[in-house]
Amino acid sequence: MSSGKLGLVVNPMSGRDVRRLAAHATNMTHEAKRDIVARVAAGADAMGVTDIYITKEPFQISSMALQNMPLKAQVHIVEHALANDASDTERSMAAFLEAGCRTFVSLGGDGTNRAIVRAAPDIDLIPLSTGTNNVFPVLNEPTVAGMVAGLNACGHFPDAQAQGLKERVKVLHVKTQARQDVGLIDAVLLCPDHVGNLLPFDPDRIKRLLLSRAEPNAIGMSPIGGLIHPVYAQDDVGLLVTTDSQAKGLTAPLSPGLFGQVPVSAVQEIGFDEPVTFVGPGVIALDGDRDYRLLEGERANVTLRRDGPFVIDVDATMRAAVARGIMAPSRFKS
Repeated sequence: MSSGKLGLVVNPMSGRDVRRLAAHATNMTHEAKRDIVARVAAGADAMGVTDIYITKEPFQISSMALQNMPLKAQVHIVEHALANDASDTERSMAAFLEAGCRTFVSLGGDGTNRAIVRAAPDIDLIPLSTGTNNVFPVLNEPTVAGMVAGLNACGHFPDAQAQGLKERVKVLHVKTQARQDVGLIDAVLLCPDHVGNLLPFDPDRIKRLLLSRAEPNAIGMSPIGGLIHPVYAQDDVGLLVTTDSQAKGLTAPLSPGLFGQVPVSAVQEIGFDEPVTFVGPGVIALDGDRDYRLLEGERANVTLRRDGPFVIDVDATMRAAVARGIMAPSRFKS
């Protein structure tokens, strides 16, 4: 993964959709994202990265953040046709990979990182949270996240996986008769519903969900399972949750400040490569995005595997950097 090159993947629309208006969350402004980009770049530059790759987009988040910074690293602005959807992230990733980037910092939510995984499952990633319902990305100080990304890009931790400084993430693989896709946290069957709906999920429409992570301290679909039977990132299982309109409702935070009563009837651990079948009619939502319609009797198989990107543990890597003497001059060593 050593190249001295860092890719910054910024979703300009993360944290700005209608789900925030329907709940009690604040918007993530473009100015706030520019500040995050600048702090990440400063940290990476201080650790010796040689090249930073960003994408040209209409709001100029990354380019405006970096244009007046006294960086030693060379900044490269990648341009490509924009569709104003998740395919823009995939095109950016393709360009960054072609340029030799293997270490990335993303600014977005679960959906942004899902697009990254579709394009590049074999990378090192620090996902910073700027989305709505975030389980996959983390809350770290961007300056320190940039430092860790820089250390990784410059090859200071070739043994990162063996030392527990990074872990390959679980991915939900979804296959219908017509297409294939992935999710990072949840695959949900909703009925009735429609593709493209951006409102928070109606708990009475949730029929079945498979979770890669069922975390009680999360927001969205993950705590529906997590409040009953927690499953964490390091666990080599997922959790299948089924509902029944006759079951007693489970109070769960479905969006920031917004609770619902979900009629959970059963939960079951699901192992890797153990297929779970969703049967239509209904809509399949992946990481909150309602993307696929299932007709009456149509089937989709969802399978969990640990074959996503390697997510870097920022705190553990900084501690390791100090322990190995990477950060301080040698005169301080006894």
